[in-house]
Amino acid sequence: MDEQRIRKILIVGGGSAGWMTAALFAELFQGLYDIELVESEQIGTVGVGEATIPAIKKYNELLNLDEADFMRMTKGTFKLGIQFVDWWKIGATYIHGFGVIGQDWEFLRCHHYWLRAHAQGKAGDLVDYSINTAAALANKFMPARPDMADSPLAQISHAFHFDASLYAKYLRGYAEQRGAVRTEGMIAEVQLRPDDGFVEAVTLKDGRRIEADLFIDCSGFRGLIIEQALKTGYEDWSQWLPCDRAIAVPCARVDATTPYTRSTARTAGWQWRIPLQHRIGNGHVYSSKYIDDADAEAMLLASLEGEPKAEPNLLRFTSGKRRKMWNKNCVALGLSAGFLEPLESTSIHLVQSAAIRLVGLFPNSGFEPAVINEFNRQSDFEWERVRDFIVLHYKATERDDTPFWRYCRDMEVPATLQRKIDLFRSSGRILREDEELFSEGSWIQVFLGQGVIPRDHDPRVELKSDPQIAKYLGNIAMTIRKCVDVMPSHDDFIDKYCKAE
Repeated sequence: MDEQRIRKILIVGGGSAGWMTAALFAELFQGLYDIELVESEQIGTVGVGEATIPAIKKYNELLNLDEADFMRMTKGTFKLGIQFVDWWKIGATYIHGFGVIGQDWEFLRCHHYWLRAHAQGKAGDLVDYSINTAAALANKFMPARPDMADSPLAQISHAFHFDASLYAKYLRGYAEQRGAVRTEGMIAEVQLRPDDGFVEAVTLKDGRRIEADLFIDCSGFRGLIIEQALKTGYEDWSQWLPCDRAIAVPCARVDATTPYTRSTARTAGWQWRIPLQHRIGNGHVYSSKYIDDADAEAMLLASLEGEPKAEPNLLRFTSGKRRKMWNKNCVALGLSAGFLEPLESTSIHLVQSAAIRLVGLFPNSGFEPAVINEFNRQSDFEWERVRDFIVLHYKATERDDTPFWRYCRDMEVPATLQRKIDLFRSSGRILREDEELFSEGSWIQVFLGQGVIPRDHDPRVELKSDPQIAKYLGNIAMTIRKCVDVMPSHDDFIDKYCKAE
């Protein structure tokens, strides 16, 4: 058994993906393997993955990170959800808040009662029944209070915004303290074993040769090993996700710091706004088929709230994923594995999820096909379901003001998504399979926010009278309002808890 043990892991590429992986391996493997990361200062990183979802807290817990220190070092802010502007139709706004909606009543989810009352004009907006969305709109924040189990304050679910370059730097220090070794250099060649095509070594431009047993490809869009060397192939999803460009630019911070990301639909795509302690991150994701780069950049710059703090950075991409994320003795993580636009802030999660999955399915030097196939099966499932959730935002729209939105509204979507749309539209029910990333609450908020209104609700709602339902929903809304009133402002909480120097 010892003869079959992996001894050396080489991570190719730094940035957030490389150092997230190195930090996790260094902590969980505790010296069991030699971990080396090779990167070049001459190669820039994308550096726009600045918003996250609550699943990042699992990763932070595995590393035993101190949240306040992590936030200070990355100049982070807190995130309760994502606000969507002009997606369903121009002038319509909703929030996809993390956490639960209301409180279950006996055997039913809250939204079934809300659907009946709302159809009768007897219920408020859905945001009134979620502590996350109500707090977000009030610019309030505090972490969940598990000791108050009967209060909505126990249901607060949060994630983070942070500076991606500072995040990579923070995790680099963490990984190096635990034995990971960084090598500066640019890779000139990848050597494959002639007998089986496995990766044997990489050679740097200065002639140094680095051998390893397992290679983690974090080289970005180019996929230095997974694609250029191993010719793995790529699944193109641009028929459902037609955007293929992004322009990113930071600007000066203005006004209060909102505890949510904002996504505003534009004529041929959408614009993100991510508030940090020291600046605001902005970007325009768009389709080059419907708008040219110059016009897209001008649209972004014209909408900035503060002075630009850098030159705009243009990225080109094709939405999709590798046909295999684990091929032979190479595992692709981050942009080398694929690209799903950051509409629901899943980029960093997909790296961390894959790295955790790899720890759980870590191979020996025999690289058993059953292990590789299971990793790829789980990865494919996760990526496809995240894809479906993002595609929903484009498909469920009434906009017909531009050719781009008419295409999105009329396009056929994956069968896995169409089943969800049909089921929810018919009865307000959500179909979740296995361990899908997004919860029932997430699907419900996006469906309703994008105008997918169920024709009916669960028949068990009829067991309750109108006055009973009104009292139930009124108590939820009133309790949430009282909780939000006592919460500190987002900025006040940051100032006391994790203010950056």
